[in-house]
Amino acid sequence: MDTIHEWLNQLLHWIESLGYFGIIIGLAIEVIPSEIVLGYGGYLVWKGDVNFWGAVVCGVIGALIQQWILYAIGRYGGRPIVDRYGKFLHLKPKHVDKSEQWFQKYGPIIVFTARFVPVMRQVISIPAGMARMNLALFSGLTLLASIPWSILFVWLGKSLGDNWEQIDEKAAPYVRPIILIALAALIVYFVYIYLRKRGKSI
Repeated sequence: MDTIHEWLNQLLHWIESLGYFGIIIGLAIEVIPSEIVLGYGGYLVWKGDVNFWGAVVCGVIGALIQQWILYAIGRYGGRPIVDRYGKFLHLKPKHVDKSEQWFQKYGPIIVFTARFVPVMRQVISIPAGMARMNLALFSGLTLLASIPWSILFVWLGKSLGDNWEQIDEKAAPYVRPIILIALAALIVYFVYIYLRKRGKSI
């Protein structure tokens, strides 16, 4: 455990040394969870090393790059690549299976909603790529979800200051309403699709 903690500290110091660019890279490769990178970015804002909105923008850019990478893996490598090398990307087969089921059941809109669900927010990009989802739509939905997520965790990291490592505990009361809002958006979307199809059939 001490070795892992030391390794994590080294990575965070590396991100700190690179400033804004470090936040982008930290999120793009996501060796450590995005919440930690963004929370640490907020801590850097608290220290005065980076600007709040600069950290948020870099967080969004990094998240978008990461999802493009996963989308490309799904589109050009498909399931064989995921099954063979997914463990190196922390992608478990059961999570990929679930994300495929979600995408087949709910369609492209799930790319937005799943961004607020732990684990699934990364994995959902794989079936989107495999289905050759329109890249502009994929990027737009990913962007819309990444903005509030980045704002929340950078703000929490800034608010916590030296105690930024408590971010998971402090984020819980905020994350739950966001998930409910995302689910509500999903329901509204399906009601809209249903009414539109019904209108055409009348």
